[in-house]
Amino acid sequence: MSIGENLQIIWNPQEIERKSMSIIDEYLQGKSFAPVEKDIIKRIIHTTGDPDILDSICIHKEASRAGIEALRGGCNVYTDVNMLLAGVNRKKLQGYGGDAYCKIADEDIAKAAQELGITRAAAAMRLWGSQLDGSVVAIGNAPTALFEVLDLIEKGIAKPALIVGTPVGFVGAMESKELMIEKNLVPYVTVRGTRGGSPSAVSVVNALLYYQGN
Repeated sequence: MSIGENLQIIWNPQEIERKSMSIIDEYLQGKSFAPVEKDIIKRIIHTTGDPDILDSICIHKEASRAGIEALRGGCNVYTDVNMLLAGVNRKKLQGYGGDAYCKIADEDIAKAAQELGITRAAAAMRLWGSQLDGSVVAIGNAPTALFEVLDLIEKGIAKPALIVGTPVGFVGAMESKELMIEKNLVPYVTVRGTRGGSPSAVSVVNALLYYQGN
């Protein structure tokens, strides 16, 4: 007997995703969301495999509109780590005239981080500075990068159109996200608490890129 002979294994990738989204829909029954927000929520649940994360997802009331307008207007997406960069559909993004970037592995960032006494993720955001204005900033790993972006906004150096801030972990992650919500400086999408990660951030950016509505 071959492995999985008695299992109903789905081999088609598109069918796997369709089935997954159908299952997720069952968890959302009785809840009301705008179509684009529902897409965001479903993709976060899908990428985490965790329906319970629903109660931790926080979407600013202007986030969807701001993100879609910026992306369709050709804005760039700036990310904190290469794992997040790798997940963004750059072909779709480039079709609108924008692109996605990550500088965490660059030599000048490593040097700046050492000189400034901060993390490389935070140094990348600081060196981008005004380039972040009007962009989508996606942070899935480093809370220090989120703290830095919020500081840049408060100082009037840059104002992103949207922050997708889902840093994960036990040191600074929850605090950075709560500060973003409290300050309410720009529209945001986040996952409150210690959960999050680059896959969550990617799922939000791609949900906005793929959305077909107005």
